[in-house]
Amino acid sequence: MTSGQHIDGVLVQWGERLFYPGNRIVKSAPLPRLDAMLRRKAAVIRRRIEATVRRAPQVMVKVTGGGRGMAAIAAHFRYISKNGKLEIEDDREVARTGKEAVRDLAEQWRYGGSLIPEEGHRREALNIMLSMPAGTNAALLQKAAREFAQTELAGHRYVMVLHEHQANPHVHLSVRAEAASGKRLNPRKADLQRWRETFAEKLRGWGIDAEATRQPSRGESRNFEPLWRIKAKEEGRLRAVSAATTTGRAGTQSRADAMVSWAHIMKALAASEVAEDRQLAERVAAFVRGTTFVREQFVQGSKVPSRQHRPSNELSPPGVGRSRPSPDISR
Repeated sequence: MTSGQHIDGVLVQWGERLFYPGNRIVKSAPLPRLDAMLRRKAAVIRRRIEATVRRAPQVMVKVTGGGRGMAAIAAHFRYISKNGKLEIEDDREVARTGKEAVRDLAEQWRYGGSLIPEEGHRREALNIMLSMPAGTNAALLQKAAREFAQTELAGHRYVMVLHEHQANPHVHLSVRAEAASGKRLNPRKADLQRWRETFAEKLRGWGIDAEATRQPSRGESRNFEPLWRIKAKEEGRLRAVSAATTTGRAGTQSRADAMVSWAHIMKALAASEVAEDRQLAERVAAFVRGTTFVREQFVQGSKVPSRQHRPSNELSPPGVGRSRPSPDISR
């Protein structure tokens, strides 16, 4: 095996742990020859490494709730469309405005499949928000959201509304839980990550720089704000407060594992004969040093060796299990 193949192998081995959940199902083309497949996978991993360390804008896909009867669903239609003032688009790409259009959509949902009662005990719709940071082209975001829905919500009725009057452009999606086949939508954590990756892919297809790197891989420990806080902030009713952090042992361990992966990736890139790889290794090191996790778990606890003292190859913070040795990232 050549040096380049070894480096590619390390990138794929540790990069897949960083960027792809273990239970993610990917439908791929027939496998090419091993060396060609390795080069292709390594190229994908390099692109994701580069996008992450330069802190490409991260997409947000969040389930914000859901109606348990037509009264709640219709109320959400009115809310996201500002009572018909904003254009509301359905799964057939028919866009309309006005109170009558909103009422008509609600009636279509009520009788389009199993009858949805006015009040109910089970969730009949899911409310999803697709968001990007301020400055993102809202029209292109809407196109990407439409393609996302066509891919991930096929067979379900849904409506979508673009909100571009707030700081962060975003699209509200309301999805009928029951599909035409009768199967019900019940997204799990792995589904939400796949949704993020799909949305990021659709945005990149429209020329928008977007990534869907998981929080542990970014060394972040911030939770998403609850919807009530987002609304209050948009309306100026909330004073600035710090976002909540993830402090549980499992969250700490997953971030420590991600740092181990980053360390192996950095070591492999630094040993490359390709100048671009060595430059990327330096950027990876700077990125890792700047993560919230490293600052909180290592720097504040004086667990990262200084430039003058780099004998340790331990990466895990106090109290976190160490399952494997890892190269030093303190430089």
